[in-house]
Amino acid sequence: MKGSCLCGQVSYEINEPIKTFQYCHCSRCRKFTGSAHAANFFVPPTQFKWLTGEELVGRFEQPDAKYFATSFCKNCGSSLPWATQGGANIVVPAGTLDDELSIKPQRSIFWQSRAPWYEETCDLPKHDTRPVKNT
Repeated sequence: MKGSCLCGQVSYEINEPIKTFQYCHCSRCRKFTGSAHAANFFVPPTQFKWLTGEELVGRFEQPDAKYFATSFCKNCGSSLPWATQGGANIVVPAGTLDDELSIKPQRSIFWQSRAPWYEETCDLPKHDTRPVKNT
């Protein structure tokens, strides 16, 4: 499967199988994604390869966090895959894939830390496009 950033200058490839696919509701993931949770899956480093733009990949590590870092495109700011500090896994933001995943999310973690405004989406109205503005 292939993935890329928003501007397309950075691209990568992964090989299945995927170890775990989860939503993380911790405050760090909310800050980095700007959303209610991060949707990440994990693959071993041997199943991951940068195809283009590796020199444009920036990384930020939270000094006091053992299992958190972020990577991003230095051109467009898109989230990108990153290696865990021990190097045992590559964390791949699911939204950066250009292809479809073969699995669905398996769990939500740090649920007690979820944003107080978060609502389960199954009960919200659904629209195929941007809804018409009420006048």
